Amino acid sequence: MTGRSKKLAIHGGQKTVTLDPGDIFKWPIVTEEDEAAVLDVIRRGVMSQFDITQGFEKEFAEWIGTKHALCFGNGTMALLGAMFGCGLGAGDEIIGPSLTYWATMLPALNLRAVPVLAEVDPDTLCIDPTDIEHRITERTKAVIITHHFGHPCDMDRIMPIVEKHGLKLIEDVSHAQGGLYKGKKLGTFGEVGAMSLMAGKSFPIGEGGIFVTNDRLVWERAVAFGHYGRTMREGIITDPELARFRGMPLGGVKFRLNQTASAMGRVQLKYYDERCVEIRRAMSLFWDCLEGCPGLQAHRVDEKTGSNMGGWYAAMGLLKPEEIGGVTNVKFAEAVRAEGAECTPSCGNTSPIHLHPILREADVHNEGKPTAIAHSERTDCTKPGDLPVTEAVMSRVISVPRFKRFNKEYVEQQAAAFRKVAENYRELL
Repeated sequence: MTGRSKKLAIHGGQKTVTLDPGDIFKWPIVTEEDEAAVLDVIRRGVMSQFDITQGFEKEFAEWIGTKHALCFGNGTMALLGAMFGCGLGAGDEIIGPSLTYWATMLPALNLRAVPVLAEVDPDTLCIDPTDIEHRITERTKAVIITHHFGHPCDMDRIMPIVEKHGLKLIEDVSHAQGGLYKGKKLGTFGEVGAMSLMAGKSFPIGEGGIFVTNDRLVWERAVAFGHYGRTMREGIITDPELARFRGMPLGGVKFRLNQTASAMGRVQLKYYDERCVEIRRAMSLFWDCLEGCPGLQAHRVDEKTGSNMGGWYAAMGLLKPEEIGGVTNVKFAEAVRAEGAECTPSCGNTSPIHLHPILREADVHNEGKPTAIAHSERTDCTKPGDLPVTEAVMSRVISVPRFKRFNKEYVEQQAAAFRKVAENYRELL
């Protein structure tokens, strides 16, 4: 179905999507096995212990291919733990993308570190490797990247930069659990891969976070920072400097994950890969149906390279307004929704951090100047207008349906709605 001669529904035409979606969008998938695991924790009253959580960590590390994993109460805590684990402190600079969820960068403020924001690639929506190296100074300690909306970053170009300058690399894998870059799991390239596991993520455990690493010291530092209960046990902390502070959290925070979530995580892990295969099958069909469609660009990777989009979290597409008479993403999404399809003109809950005043103005710790530069030689933070590519791409992004199950006819109808609007764009001018 191309919809070439059909009147758009927004102007009174018939809707393209007529089928019942059923459970194609329902997420997370919670089975009786999940429920039984959670109920067992509740009935035994062990929500605040960490034996089940340690079991989940062991299984998760084996699945992703690292020596260590560590659970947290949420993904933001996992990212903070990763930053402290990598030794980030007052005045240290960490380079990362402006277009990402705020938790990728803002935990650095708790450590009095300096977030340095970079451009994204307009096609991948991930950090632009060409915009990293010139931002490196003698104070730069780490680079943090987001595999945005499941799209892997260009690791072939990023790794030589961090290795050349001796920088720590933190991967935010909150959108891409289980995703691959040329056959290697995302989260295993740098010193640490941190991620959210909240209920809406591709890997959902209710609410929680986890990080993975092959570096024992990074793991021990994060344990010492916020997992004080574990430090009471002999042999957990082997670094002599950290061992001096056993029994008290170095960060004065508590990172512990409720074991109802880790119990659910152990069940989810058993079925995660096969669920992702079905999701990718549906999403690939959707974009295959739109191949050659004017005004639309897929946000995906070529799986023939050994890369993939994981569980395809928060699926996005890119509008090419120059091909459809300058129709805006707002108007395009409105017309698609009128056809009965899923579409919004946005990047979901991510937005350019540099457009918000928090880094330029917020004195979080009452130090007399913005916290982002309070312990730095920098006199200014990235401001509106400094990252033109990032700012421009916001007007091109649209969300597309994120199918959780495969239903050929329904997926094809959703794709047909997008094609119908694109091919009849003149009705929107």
